[in-house]
Amino acid sequence: MRTTDGKVIMAPQDISRSKVVLGAAPQIESQLAGRGEILPDVAVDLPSVPGGLVPALAVVAPGAGPDRRGRYRGSDLEAVLDVVPRPDQGDDLARALRAYAAGGVPLCVVVDPVEAVCTVHSDPQRTGGYREAERVPFGNDLYLPLADRTLVVETAGFPVEGAPPGPTPGA
Repeated sequence: MRTTDGKVIMAPQDISRSKVVLGAAPQIESQLAGRGEILPDVAVDLPSVPGGLVPALAVVAPGAGPDRRGRYRGSDLEAVLDVVPRPDQGDDLARALRAYAAGGVPLCVVVDPVEAVCTVHSDPQRTGGYREAERVPFGNDLYLPLADRTLVVETAGFPVEGAPPGPTPGA
C-alpha cells in the first residue's frame, strides 16, 4: 500500500507474509538440491478461479515451467505455501484450498501468524478440498512430503501477530 506522498506502508499481514517467505524459501531451496525450484508470488492458473491465484511460495516440480503467459498450472506444482489472509478475506482461504485441490496441487500449507500454527493440507480431491489436514504449531518442524522426498521447514522464526515483542514461541 502506498500513501499519497509515495511512502510504502505494509499492513501487519503483509509483513508477516514477507517474513514467512523470507524464512521458509531458503530452507526449502537448500533441500531441493536442483530437483525443482521454489518461487515466490507466481501466478497459478486453476480451472475454478478465473485469473488464477498467487501463493506466497510455490514448489515447482522438476522439469515444469511456466506457459507463454508466465503462469503455472496446478499440476506443475508439488506444493504451495500461503499465509492466512486478512480476517475480512476468510472466504478467500476456503476458496483457494478448494481451487488448489481441484487443480491438482498435492500439498497446500497454510501459515497462520495469529494462531501461530501451520496447517498442512494433503490428499487433494478433484472435486475440491483436501482429505487430510495436519496442524503444526510454530516452533515445531514442518514436514512437507513431496513426490520423492520430504522437506523439513523450521517454524520457530515465523512471526506471531499480536504477540508482545520477544522470542517467537518455541524459539
